[in-house]
Amino acid sequence: MLGMNDDVRLTAWVRGRVQGVGFRWFTRENAMAIGGLRGFALNLDDGRVQIVAEGPRENCHRLLDWLRSGDTPGRVDGVTEIWATPRGGYPDFAIR
Repeated sequence: MLGMNDDVRLTAWVRGRVQGVGFRWFTRENAMAIGGLRGFALNLDDGRVQIVAEGPRENCHRLLDWLRSGDTPGRVDGVTEIWATPRGGYPDFAIR
């Protein structure tokens, strides 16, 4: 069984009014404040923002909780996520 400090890969898709409101920037700032997370936030053509975060499971859960908190820029109507094994290759948390 995986522990809370085992590294994981979180991929989340956030829908709502999340483009053009600084959402990716604030997501990056939050990921950096939580610490230990690498990955990216990316605007998708369909209006969603995709977030990939790799790091300790507990830290990924903290980022996911923030995405769902209502304390984000814009308006989040929903968040879908999947969990996987980290792939690596991210030097930091980037805005794409």
